[in-house]
Amino acid sequence: MKKLINDPENVVDEMLDGMVAAYPDRLRRLDGTNVLVRNDAPVDDKVGIVSGGGSGHEPTHAGYLGDGMLDGAAAGEVFTSPTADEINETIQACDAGEGVLCVVKNYEGDVMNFDTAAEMAAMEDVDVEQVVVNDDVAVEDSTYTSGRRGVCGTIFVHKVAGAAAERGEDLDEVRRVAEKVVDNVGTMGMALTSCVTPEKGAPTFDLGDDEIELGIGIHGEPGVERTDMMDADEIAAELTTAVLEDVEPEGEVATIVNGMGGTPLSELFIVNRAVQDHLEDEGLETWDTWVGDYMTSLEMAGCSVTVLDLDDELKGLLSDPANTPAFKV
Repeated sequence: MKKLINDPENVVDEMLDGMVAAYPDRLRRLDGTNVLVRNDAPVDDKVGIVSGGGSGHEPTHAGYLGDGMLDGAAAGEVFTSPTADEINETIQACDAGEGVLCVVKNYEGDVMNFDTAAEMAAMEDVDVEQVVVNDDVAVEDSTYTSGRRGVCGTIFVHKVAGAAAERGEDLDEVRRVAEKVVDNVGTMGMALTSCVTPEKGAPTFDLGDDEIELGIGIHGEPGVERTDMMDADEIAAELTTAVLEDVEPEGEVATIVNGMGGTPLSELFIVNRAVQDHLEDEGLETWDTWVGDYMTSLEMAGCSVTVLDLDDELKGLLSDPANTPAFKV
């Protein structure tokens, strides 16, 4: 498959250079690493918020670096966890003495390397806490996880934790509100097509023109059910129903209708229309909704639906200002 790249082995390196070139007033790259941090990191009198993971999910994670969200992001190779050494460098670069919260998607490589990095940072007297996001309602265990996968609900965690840190809350409080999001969010995704990693150059799974895959992950792994093509309203109902059965919200919710990388925004708005109708039919009120590409899987065509059950505290934190390349309030 044709891609706008040079050498497949240099994709991440060149992408990160390009991001810094696009936002030189906001981002900088730590020398000799695949780590980006906000230009003013570490920020005085503030808990540092760090995340990271394999590349190929852009704008996750580096797109959320900035005021009100992340301070640092470690990028692995495509669909590959960043190393513990680079995560540790991210933590060190974002610690201003108030401690660092790591937001980790639940994939075995990510969890293992963040655990190791936290131990390394602790040896340098950095206070580190972690929250592991496992919002994918489709599967309990998968190729890459023990337990549920961490997917687009992670962006709500970035926003809430980042807002709490920006307010000057201490590390325990920032972790508490981040865990509240994890406890009240669910996501399910689907694919119309597979994706192609730069080095492999072939689809990660085969999908017929008249088929869709429900319950896909973000690393090109197949879903939990392959079925005949449905229209957008049917797909939205399948995804939303599965998420609501897991989250069980009772009042106001925030939602994300997320593109997987190769879906036109027009189609995402069509899906969002159906999602909002479904929520209204269930007696739920949407307080806020985000539509767009927030956590992708290269050029996969498809979408995911995320629902967060809200209270006044979470609404306040979601409303706080944020200014990053990929998200602004």
